[in-house]
This record gives sequence, structure tokens and C-alpha cells, in this order.
Amino acid sequence: MTSQMHRNWQSCKSWTLRAAVFATLLATGLHFFPTTASAAVEIDITKGNLQPLAVAVAPFGGAGEQDSKLGAQIADVVTADLERSGLFRPIDSAAFLQKSIDVDGAPRFVDWRMINAQALLVGRVEKLSDGRLRTEFRLWDIVAGKQLIGQQFFTRPDNWRRVGHIIADVVYQRLTGEKGYFDTRIVFVDESGPKNIRRKRLAMMDQDGQNLQFLTPGGPLVLTPRFSPTSQEITYLSYEDQQPRVYLLNIESGQREIIGDFPGMSFAPRFSPDGQKIIMSRQQGGNANIYSMDLQSRRTMRLTNTAAIDTAPCYSPDGQDIVFESDRSGNQQLYVMRADGSEQRRISQGEGRYSTPVWSPRGDLIAFTKQLGGQFLIGVMRPDGSEERILTEGYHNEGPTWSPNGRVLMFFRESPGEAGGPKLYTVDLTGYNERLVATPSFGSDPAWSPLIN
Repeated sequence: MTSQMHRNWQSCKSWTLRAAVFATLLATGLHFFPTTASAAVEIDITKGNLQPLAVAVAPFGGAGEQDSKLGAQIADVVTADLERSGLFRPIDSAAFLQKSIDVDGAPRFVDWRMINAQALLVGRVEKLSDGRLRTEFRLWDIVAGKQLIGQQFFTRPDNWRRVGHIIADVVYQRLTGEKGYFDTRIVFVDESGPKNIRRKRLAMMDQDGQNLQFLTPGGPLVLTPRFSPTSQEITYLSYEDQQPRVYLLNIESGQREIIGDFPGMSFAPRFSPDGQKIIMSRQQGGNANIYSMDLQSRRTMRLTNTAAIDTAPCYSPDGQDIVFESDRSGNQQLYVMRADGSEQRRISQGEGRYSTPVWSPRGDLIAFTKQLGGQFLIGVMRPDGSEERILTEGYHNEGPTWSPNGRVLMFFRESPGEAGGPKLYTVDLTGYNERLVATPSFGSDPAWSPLIN
């Protein structure tokens, strides 16, 4: 491993922040300010048309210039996370009437009501004598004139971006009733160079596109990276020595291993929800079937046995069922079976060709890619195939992956022409909030991690 790669692997260790933060909290005590049991301000995310909630995020104060600068940066991360969700409308700080806000006291509610703020987030950061950064914040219901939640915690100053994501998750959960998804990361295939000879390597970043790290050097072709349920391992396909092999990569240590050398080719590896198995498609001759492998014993179990191409398997969140694509009916359609391969049944019934199914972490929906009328569509349906909805369409959309709370999908969209290439996008379940995810070059095959522990 080169020294540059070693530095990249070592930098992955910063992702243990959440565990470090809460270990510190247990040791030092996590202080909760009084919380209000009921609130006038909340978002009903079950409605079809959502009006974004007007929220004011004040720059976090500090004892000195450096603390204040860091506090403002943390507040910017929180603001960007909330705005990007589509559920919140951050108010421009230039409109604030109360410029100086003491985190220890109540805000002047009338000033915030005059600018139509419904919720207010205030905070303070302080670098302690032992080098740690203390961050505290309060979330206020401006309509009811009450505090919703307050917390403080400690970590290293260089983890300030994660501090912002964690606070955004707390605000999101308190105001929507469901867990946030901001303190997460994305693994994807970074693509650079001319279109006909693209250099592809595994890369990882925060969900907002920051803190990019390269995980492989960019020699052999890499495809379909997927996180383990613990977010500490990635499984992916790599063509080394012109042989397709499925690998396990430990993000913390940088160690990797071949899952197995199988006859023929293996595709689309993915973890089971408990992390004990890998499921994949193996091609032998002109057909492909689905196999599971126990990671402890390395024993494989064949789940389908057809003359068709069965591929792209994905477990349900409870591990009881598997969705996959198959052309056994003449063209690509979606099927569901039990985890042991029994009760195989087709669920997709619409026109077009269906592929890349992914079960929502909530278990209520399956996302998919659909080719119809020269377009590539990203949509969702119920596990029984009912209530199909298209969220976005384009020249070439593919590879949906779910946020851990099951509200947002990330996918990649290929642009045409010699200068074109894939870019990463997100879209929420309304289909209206579509966003480009900035990457330094082209990006494809994204996979969203669970919340970082």
C-alpha cells in the first residue's frame, strides 16, 4: 500500500466520531436542557404537499474570535442540511431582528415572529483547556414560545463538520418525528479521464459531498460498492487480473479480502441486514442465478435455478424476503422471494423494463430503475407491486440507493456526448426536491450508509 493510500485509510478513522462523542458523553455526562413535551411547530410528512417550515439558524456564538468563526461554520452546515431536505426554509440571517442571542436565555419571541420564523436554533461553541470542543444548542418553538430540546456534547475541534450534521439530525427528528440522515456517508465509483478509457476507483464522502476520500488506487475496474449494516465494511466487485471478484473492504483498517473465487462471473454483491451474509448473482454460461454466502463458514446457497438472468438481489430490512430482477418472462421484471429462495413471484406489472431494485429501510417501498420510451426512470412501488410512482426521469438514470430513514433516494444520471458522464443526484419521495450532489469528477454506483455509530 502506498504512503498516500495509507494516509487515506488512516483518515477514515475520523468516522468513529459519533462513537467517540457518545463515549465521551457517557464519561462526562450529557446535559439536556428542559424539553417541552408538546409543540405547536412540527412537520406532518405524511401530507402530499409540504410547505417547508421557516426555521432560523443563528450563527453559534463563542468566547473568542476563533470559537465564533467555528460556531458560524457549524451553523452553516446545519442550515445547508435542513435546506437540502426540502422540508425546511432557512431564513436569511440578514433578516434577523435580534442580532445577539444568549444561548442561556429565552429569545425575544416577538422579534422572530415578525420575520415569520416558526423555529429557532441557537448555539455556542467553546474550545476547552484540554483541547476538546464543547458545543451546546437549543431549539425553540417560536409559535408556542417554548423550548423543544437542548443538548451539549464534546469532541475534537477537527470534527466540527460532523457536529453540524449531528445537530441537524436532532433538529430534523424533533420537528418531523422521524430520524434524520445527515450524519451519513456515501461510497461511490469516482470516474475520471476520457469517456472510452475512464479511470474508476472507489471513493467515499459525507452525504453533502464533503470530506472526499479515495479507497482504491484506480487501476482495476470497480463496480457496485455496498455498505455493511455497521458502515465499517464495504463489499464491491473488482476486475483484477481480468477476473471479476467480490471483495470485502474494512474502512477502519484498510484491510481487504476476496470473498471467494467462483466459476464464471459474480455481480451485484450486497449484505444481509444482520451483516452475516452476502447475496450476489453468479453467471455460468448464458444464465445467471442468485446465491447467498455465509461470511463465517463461506458456504454458499443457491436461491434461484432458471435458464434466465436473475440478478441485482436485495434483502428486505427484516431479512425475510429478497427482491431481484429477472428476464425469465422475456424482459427485465422485478420478483420477490423468501430468503431461502421459495415462493418466487413477479411484482412489477407496468410497461417497460425494470432493474436495480432496492428495498427501503422502512420496508414499505422498493425503488427501481425503469426503461420506457427511450428514457430511464427512477420510481418506487409497494412490495406487492402496487402503487407504482415515478419520481424522476432522464436520458440515463440508474442505481437508486436509500437514505437510512427511507425518505430520500440517491442515484446517478449519465449525460450524453463525448464530454458527458455520470453525476450523482438526490430526489425525495415527493419527486419535487431533486438536487445535484457535487463531486470533483464524474460519479456512479452510489451507496448510502446507515447513520454513523
